[in-house]
Amino acid sequence: MGTPACLLRYLAVPTNFLSIPAIQGLKNSERVKHHVVGIGNALVDVIARVDDAFLIDHNLFKGAMALIDTDQAIALYEAIGPATETSGGSAANTVAGIASFGGNVAFVGKVAKDAVGDIFARDMEEIGVQFHSGDAQGSLPTGRCIIAVTPDAQRTMNTFLGISTQLTLNDLDEAIISDGAILYLEGYLFDRDEAKKAFRRAAGMAHEHGRLVSLTLSDAFCVDRHREDFRSLVKDEIDLLFANEVELLSLYQVNAFEDALNQLRNECQIAVITRSEKGAVIVTRTQEYRVDASPVAEVIDTTGAGDLFAAGFLYGYTSGYGLEACGRLGAIAAAEVISHVGPRPMVSLRGLIPAELQ
Repeated sequence: MGTPACLLRYLAVPTNFLSIPAIQGLKNSERVKHHVVGIGNALVDVIARVDDAFLIDHNLFKGAMALIDTDQAIALYEAIGPATETSGGSAANTVAGIASFGGNVAFVGKVAKDAVGDIFARDMEEIGVQFHSGDAQGSLPTGRCIIAVTPDAQRTMNTFLGISTQLTLNDLDEAIISDGAILYLEGYLFDRDEAKKAFRRAAGMAHEHGRLVSLTLSDAFCVDRHREDFRSLVKDEIDLLFANEVELLSLYQVNAFEDALNQLRNECQIAVITRSEKGAVIVTRTQEYRVDASPVAEVIDTTGAGDLFAAGFLYGYTSGYGLEACGRLGAIAAAEVISHVGPRPMVSLRGLIPAELQ
């Protein structure tokens, strides 16, 4: 298990591997190729402009977020017309953010052998993410989030998870997992027993190679469904936890934020808790840091804020920054993504790093 401090000594590695600062718990004798390897849902965001009549014709409730089945997904995808299609998903957004900072990253997720799966793979590779798809056998198509944007800027989201949720032990690639300084797990995948087993095994693989393991809780409703399993995973396997305040309160079933923090610090080496406009709190066994939110002229869309905060923090942590500086990088990335529509940065995040942190 890792401990909070970042060491300032660099790994001596061949030129085709990263010379990133070693983290306590990361074996200096072992080479790493990636700052972070993410495991999560592989979804394609399909964003199209429609009129109100389209919503009525397809029984869509304006501004709502809904899960749809295979038939609905195929019909809506065919009907929506010209659209912008990009790779998406929570952990995928995080590794994309790390790549925008200049980090070297990989992502493991499941897509089908279909046109939408090809879009996901190509898009991830174009932004500098090494993508590994699990076994694509089965009848489910690639997952997608179909987003209908009406003239009043309302976004109506219809999500089909598809094959992305079918992660199993057979989809894990130990070579890829061992190539990353940190393994990053997406809580949204935790709904199936097979995925829970895969998470445990992936964490075990990472630790066997001296790597660190991080987890994002993803959603309070997800925590409600699997609270005991999450608590057990955090206590046994997680070195670095990401959550927002609501998710943390749900995890420990308390009403007071400080009470939740006190329980958390006894179960996890490092935890990063985001609190929207209140910034973030970073806690270790013995320390606590408060990080202010970065200023934003106007909040346009909060989608992806937590994902990008994690991206900034993880890039900083695997690059040798102190915990407070890691939090500042997270706040900068989150501020960028909420200043426009969409969960991915629209500018190079590396260019936003303050001079004193260069």
